[in-house]
Amino acid sequence: MTGANWFTRTRLALSEFSRLGLRHVPDAPALPVRDPWPGDPARGARIMRGEFDHLGGMRPIKKDGWAEVTGSEQLRAALHGFVWLRDLRALGSDGARARTRALVQDWLGAVPDPIAAQPDVMGNRIAAWLAHYDFFAASADDYFRQRLMTRLLADARALAVAIPVECNDGRALSALKGLIAAATAIPEHGALLARALKFLPAEIARQVLPDGMHCERSPAAHLAALQNLIEIRNMLQAAGAAPVQVLASAIERMSAALRLLRHGDGGLALFNGTVEIAPNLIELALTQAGRSNRMPAALDDGGFSRLQAGRTLVIVDSGAPVLAGLDRFAHAGTLSFELSVGRERMIVNCGALPGASSAWHEALRATAAHSTLVVADTNSSELTETGLGKRAGKVEIARQDAGGALWLDMTQDGWARNLGILHHRRLYLSADGADLRGEDLMEGQAPYGGVVRFHLHPNVQASLQQDGEAVLLRLPLGGFWRIRADGGMIGIEESIYFGSGEPRRSEQVTVTIPSDGPQQAKWAISRLG
Repeated sequence: MTGANWFTRTRLALSEFSRLGLRHVPDAPALPVRDPWPGDPARGARIMRGEFDHLGGMRPIKKDGWAEVTGSEQLRAALHGFVWLRDLRALGSDGARARTRALVQDWLGAVPDPIAAQPDVMGNRIAAWLAHYDFFAASADDYFRQRLMTRLLADARALAVAIPVECNDGRALSALKGLIAAATAIPEHGALLARALKFLPAEIARQVLPDGMHCERSPAAHLAALQNLIEIRNMLQAAGAAPVQVLASAIERMSAALRLLRHGDGGLALFNGTVEIAPNLIELALTQAGRSNRMPAALDDGGFSRLQAGRTLVIVDSGAPVLAGLDRFAHAGTLSFELSVGRERMIVNCGALPGASSAWHEALRATAAHSTLVVADTNSSELTETGLGKRAGKVEIARQDAGGALWLDMTQDGWARNLGILHHRRLYLSADGADLRGEDLMEGQAPYGGVVRFHLHPNVQASLQQDGEAVLLRLPLGGFWRIRADGGMIGIEESIYFGSGEPRRSEQVTVTIPSDGPQQAKWAISRLG
């Protein structure tokens, strides 16, 4: 929703304010709102130096800079959402407290970037200010605290009117979280809680698919939505509200789905705008979610599959891209996979820079930045500034388990409209995990040729064997694997990896399928020794 549309709706709804009973501005929150997530002291130190970074984007954070409309929408929304207060708090110093108070005071006196008025940004800001109130505001003077509480209540009033929000993705949960935070901290305004609870069950049912995957099909967005639901549950308990049954069920299902999306190192698989989020944060979210250790083998609604045997793990994007309105993080990586051995990542996707507004952001969304087939140097889904254009509309999948060996047969039609090509991919993982075999087939009348790409984690060393028929891979702890191919020429090319948040040089193994031959390649990734 644009800032202009939000202001229009707010003005039209001013008459509703009196019915919400929002008149008195309290001197301070009556009940505390707790932030259950750890901050990053290193990031807090950068904020102390005036540098704000978010998922690959960066801009100065300074006095009189709040009105600047620079950087990506993701970056600006994160800046005005104030979730980063936890990073300053993690420093634990008087200087960090003073810096926090000064930044909030500057913001209160500014006419900020219109993105600050988006409901999800307001929701994050309300929750962050209340969660860290004792850190930066409790010891402030009366004037500062009164200005802060006045703005908090004003934003809560605006959120009460703006809900249900117009966006269909995870941002709606951020808006509801902010309204519930205000209702918890200021219980005399009970209409706020009633308003939030009116829409919360339907929003959960819409966003959390039956198998527990979040509707955006992004592991990072999935984790963020789970965190929001955990915070909402905690705040409702603090407020003494009656349990919301769909909330408990959604948290349990989402935690099971989150386990499927983790590699052996505890971090997330790099699909649809995701980077290697700190494993300790993921583990904390799972701990907060509950005691269940359930993990499915596949997410049929969410479109992800997990093949695991021995120490070998393969996570596959086996679903169709999401529809418009849910595709802000979507990549053109249909049928791509990642492979890890124990705690070591071997085959990866290239990562993401969702907070950046650079050419790298678009390049990392392309099919060629994923470990899958690329046909005629084109993307399997059309990339646009806000999501996807023409996209794969149908993905068929069949899974078999025979004596511990696992098979996936998949077909996607992302190239059907522009090239008349169907992509068939078959994966087989042996029962001991020592052998992953695959077949990529292009079905269509016109032969275009293609390239099967296997992006390697930067810690993996690759060398082409002397006969040119295979590539030897060496993992950091000394394990050796070999990639062989039939139906195409195997080689090694440069790649780049943004999975850890900053660019790292890496390599990729390629299997080039010529246009004048059979339109398929068979390959195998086998453990040696």
